[in-house]
Amino acid sequence: MTLSTLRLDELGRRVGGAGVAIRTGPFSFRVRSSISSVARGLALLYRDYPLLDNEAFVDFEVHIDRAAGLRRWLRPQVRFRFDGASPFEPLPVDHALPLLEWSMNWCISTQAHHYLTLHAAVIERDGRAAILPAPPGSGKSTLCAGLICRGWRLLSDELTLIDPVDLNVTALCRPVSLKNESLGVLREFEPTAVFSPTVFDTNKGAVSLMRVLAAHVARAGEKARPAWVVFPKYVRGSPPMLTPRPRASAMLELGRNAFNYMVLGRTGFEALAGVVGTSACFDFQYSRLEDAVASFDALAQGQPA
Repeated sequence: MTLSTLRLDELGRRVGGAGVAIRTGPFSFRVRSSISSVARGLALLYRDYPLLDNEAFVDFEVHIDRAAGLRRWLRPQVRFRFDGASPFEPLPVDHALPLLEWSMNWCISTQAHHYLTLHAAVIERDGRAAILPAPPGSGKSTLCAGLICRGWRLLSDELTLIDPVDLNVTALCRPVSLKNESLGVLREFEPTAVFSPTVFDTNKGAVSLMRVLAAHVARAGEKARPAWVVFPKYVRGSPPMLTPRPRASAMLELGRNAFNYMVLGRTGFEALAGVVGTSACFDFQYSRLEDAVASFDALAQGQPA
């Protein structure tokens, strides 16, 4: 049973009451919120995800609700709560849906230490994973979104989950977060893509979430083996340039992009070394998604960089 089996009014009642429980990859979440945009966002973006029983055990229970006090009426705000704590400052109430996504990422990156968790997008082709670590503004999510619209499978646009035992990458397969100019780029690149309403003036600018195709969600249980580590960078007007990167440099940069590398200690070091040791490492500069897709398709086919 998927979330789409619930009518919007029933979904809204559940979210506003005891909550609605869904599974995204290896994790289950119960989402509770009195804010109508959260229920609408779930209906739009998570329609194809497994719906769990009301009484089911979940890994994380996430509350997105209005902040108390005078601001509740004068300048309405929204707050994320987890285990009785509110780790973030309140945000304007229209930021509720992006806050839900950021909160879900926070839960995983701060609690799920049975994985080595990298701040990186990750996609799959023929059982092999391409890990795309990069700082904000590098075009990582834009590149990820373009590639999954052209035959690559989404594992995650934000968190790469690596099993330290076998080094396989586990899929989260949640909506892709896009911002600012990339929104227009993706809408033109893939007119059939479904986006949530754009939220303006967030700390990341204008933000919208792209729905993942049902076929990707259905394969969320399929893991992938790391094959490439590619550090992307959008440069306006640049031709596509895929340049080999030394493994030592790649490992240092991956360590900087790991949420729990220090927490895992030797286990994290060995997992990171294993990923880099079995992957081809590159820097990638691009400006047009069409060129980027061609470069990654050639990479998957084993053609020279």
